[in-house]
Amino acid sequence: MAADEEAIATMLVSYQDALSRSDADAVTKLFTTDGVLMAQESPSAVGAEAVRQAYGAMFSGIALDIRFEIAEVRPLASEWAFARTISTGRIEVKATGSRLPEANQELFIFQKVDGTWKIARYCFSTTLSVRA
Repeated sequence: MAADEEAIATMLVSYQDALSRSDADAVTKLFTTDGVLMAQESPSAVGAEAVRQAYGAMFSGIALDIRFEIAEVRPLASEWAFARTISTGRIEVKATGSRLPEANQELFIFQKVDGTWKIARYCFSTTLSVRA
């Protein structure tokens, strides 16, 4: 399973990079076609088009500069795994240009599709107690 864990870690770097580029299409390609994004304070985005729209809306308002730290990757079966991560960095509010600290804890559920690990479910919540 070490190869799967390494592939998932590499995929998380691809996700981080797509976020840094504000590239909703690149982010969406990392999800399964029936993937689900569960962002705090938002309804779930279910399916590729809803995920793309959710990230597009997010990127229209903010730019992200974050890094993921993997807390654990656990393969569950040959085609399923989960990862728990912590992300830290900054967001830039495009309307004002202000830069704010960003810190989240995340849970990813991955599914192997045609030999490639994809995000099947993703949820996150802030670890910051007060937003500036």
